Parts: sequence; structure tokens; C-alpha cells
Amino acid sequence: MTKELLFKSGKELKKLIKKKEISPVELTKLSLKRIEETEPKINAFFSIMHEQAISKAKEIESKVLKNEELGLLGGLPTSIKDLEPVKDIQVTKGSLTTGQTIADNDQIIVERIKKEDGIILGKTSCPEFGHSGSNETKLKDHCRNPWNLEYTSGGSSGGAAASVAVGVNTVAQGSDGGGSVRIPASFCGLFGLIGTQGRIPRRHAGIMSWLPVNYSRIGPISWYVEDSALLFEVMSGPHPENESMTIQEKENFLINIDKGIKGKKIAIPYKFGTRIVDDEVNEIFNINVKLFEKLGANLEEIKFDFDLNDLEQPFHKYLMHTFSSCVNEIFYNIDKNKLMPHVKNTIERGSKVMAKDYAKALAQLMEYRFKMEKIFNKYDFIISPTVAIPPHKCNERPNIIDGKIDISYIDDIEMFEKNNYDYSSWIYVLAQFTAPFNWSGNPAVSIPCGFTKKGMPIGLQLAGKKKGELSLIQASKEFEKIKPWHQYRPRI
Repeated sequence: MTKELLFKSGKELKKLIKKKEISPVELTKLSLKRIEETEPKINAFFSIMHEQAISKAKEIESKVLKNEELGLLGGLPTSIKDLEPVKDIQVTKGSLTTGQTIADNDQIIVERIKKEDGIILGKTSCPEFGHSGSNETKLKDHCRNPWNLEYTSGGSSGGAAASVAVGVNTVAQGSDGGGSVRIPASFCGLFGLIGTQGRIPRRHAGIMSWLPVNYSRIGPISWYVEDSALLFEVMSGPHPENESMTIQEKENFLINIDKGIKGKKIAIPYKFGTRIVDDEVNEIFNINVKLFEKLGANLEEIKFDFDLNDLEQPFHKYLMHTFSSCVNEIFYNIDKNKLMPHVKNTIERGSKVMAKDYAKALAQLMEYRFKMEKIFNKYDFIISPTVAIPPHKCNERPNIIDGKIDISYIDDIEMFEKNNYDYSSWIYVLAQFTAPFNWSGNPAVSIPCGFTKKGMPIGLQLAGKKKGELSLIQASKEFEKIKPWHQYRPRI
């Protein structure tokens, strides 16, 4: 077997396993070997679960040999982002403050992946607590972009995206509180999907997990649209121990995925709703958006009756407040010097948010969600670039100065030891288009749509109606047919 096998779709691999043309054990060993080959260059994993993966693969192989029915994942290797617990495995959350914490239980999605015969290869890297749109941490070197190792893989699910891009596994689990699935999917030339807020459950984790608003949600990253749909199907649906905001209806995301999008209405925000876009990204986006007309969709330019830029401060104040409340007592009081400086700054500033500002921000959020709902009452999708800029280098920080995007160098001392940034300033440029749908709770995807002149991937984003994930999958599948991206791979 060669590494070319690892770039096949999950659907094809499952067929080969079922027909006994490939062994789950051999496939898993090939994936683990691919980690050994690529990990010194890209840093996609915090921990590798070699023994557990082989043991699970043997268990699935035994079922195959006995002609027993396999679960939905049917022997596919995958990975878990190191924000979610996997029983008996260290969980770092990308931070030195967690010490040698070993998880004493599986997250709900981990239980489901195991039950459906998925093989977990390891825990993928992420920035501290997932709070960065790039992937830097004090634990190890940057997670690097397989298309060019000087560039970031994006964050915070950068390890998940990088592992898929190099062919370790065809699909990986990520999570997204402001763009953390879609940004790395775009930067690494992959498909990324987040569902409606509450579609994929987590367990309650203390009193703060009862908050009525939570931007973060779990989603897959893959080479093929159908593979993301598969993992999404496995992970979604209610659970007896789920958080209170979990959607209680179970839907099937694998049916009618070839239905198409003829007659669907796609809204294009006028001037992207005051967001600022790199010229090359804008050019690639404008070329690709026209393809949806060929697929039978109707495009219409719209104007928002709100300014997204005006909402950044109150909504990130809300983020800083909740982040501070959740994290400060658990981690920050241990040793603040172990924290990334922008995370420390976020905690300190969030702890100073006044109750009146918190209440106003929450009210503004509810108003914004009402206005966004009105748009989706008229349109099926809103389309935009996924990220306003192409991938940037690991030691660069994007900003907006005098109404223009500026990419500046940031040295290791400023990045890891002392700076004046917080989470909102650190991620603002990268999450211009992704965060608004975390705020609103709508599902969204990032679809590969081309490359810059320097050969770096670009993605476009489709956001859909709440509980409209299947429609997004159908639209993405149609785009995948008319402009497939799987033949383009990084040379690593």
C-alpha cells in the first residue's frame, strides 16, 4: 500500500474495507507512518495514540472477517482536536496551564466516533484554548501549512486541517468559535463545515456551560464534501448528557446530498458589509461566485441594515467576559506567566467588563440575530470569501491600518512573552467573514475555490438558514462537481 490510498475519499475507503481489499489495520498503520513522515515538518499533533488506534483497527478487522455490520465510519482513521477529552489521554487545550491532565471520560463526539467504528489516531494541535486564527502555542512549534511550511495552517483547528491536507486521514474533527474550522480549511485547501449552534452536543462542563449564548461548535474538515457530511452525521444529535442549548431533533445529513441548488437564492453583501478584502482574494471570489449561477442558483446583491464593524467591540467584549469567567478561576490563577500574552490580556480585560456593557452587548446580539434571521427568511444562503486575506506566514500578524490590510512581522518575544493584543485584535482580520455566523448561530461552510499566484489556497464561504445544514452540503457537493479540488495536493 502507498500513501496515495490515504487521499481517497472515505466513501471509497469504506468500500475497500468492506470488500476486504484493504485491511483496517494496514490502513491505520499507513496513517501512523504518514504522521511519522510529516509531523516533524508540520506539527499537526500534540499526542499520537498509536496503541489505541491499532487496537481499535484490530477490533474492526475482526468484525470485517466475521462479516459483521460496521458502523458509519467503517474503519476510517480520524483525529480529535485537543480541546475535547479522550479518555486516558492527556488533554492540553494548547496550554501550559493544564499540566499533565489526563481525561477521565470521552467527549460525546468521541464516544460516537468510537461507536461508529472510527479509528482515532491522536489529538491534533491548537493554539491556547483555541483562541487564535493562526496556530501558535508555547507547547511546540507553529502548526505549519503543508502548502508552504513558512505559512500558518490557520487556527484554531490548524492541526486537524494540516493532518488532512498531508493525507494522514481523509476527515478530522475540529471546532469553531469564530472561524476555527473554516479559516484552516480555507488556508489548507479543504472543505470545512459547522452546523447550527447546538447541532453537535458537548457535555455540560460546570455552571458556565449553562450560558444561553455560546459561539463555539464542533465540525469536520475533509478533502471531500461527503466525508464531512459523514462525520457530521456521526457527531450530531441529542444526548442524555448534552448541554441545555442542544437541538433535540435528529436529522439525516447523508440523504439527497446530490439534490443540487437549482432555484436557491444566494445573497451577496454589498461591499461585503463594510469588511475589507485583499485584492487577489476578491478577484478569485468574484470568478467563483458566478459558478453558482451555472448551477441554477439566483444571485442577488443586498445591503445589511447594520454595520458589522460596529458590532465587533460589543460582541468581543461579550466573548472576553465569558472567556474570563470560564477560564480565570481554573487556569489563570495557577501561573499567568504560562499563558500566551494575548490570552492573558483577554482574561484581564474581560474581567473588567461592566455589567451594563455586558447587558447591552447581549441585547445587541439578540437584535443582530433577529436582523440576520430576516435575511435568511428571504435568502437560502449568504456568500462571501472565507478569509479576507490569503494565508500569512507564521510570524506575521494581519491588521487593518487606515482602512487597508497590513501584514506585519511579529517576533517570538512579542508573540509568546509580552504584547498588548487580546483575542479580538488578534483574530479580527482573519475572522471578518466567519465570526458573524458564530454570532448569529447559523451553519456555514468553507469551500476550496482556487489559489493565489504564490500557490496558496483560497476558500469561499456559504452560510445558510438555521437547521439548514443539508442544504449547505447539497450546495457544496454541486460546487465540488463543477470545480473539483482533490487533484491539487501539497508537496510534502
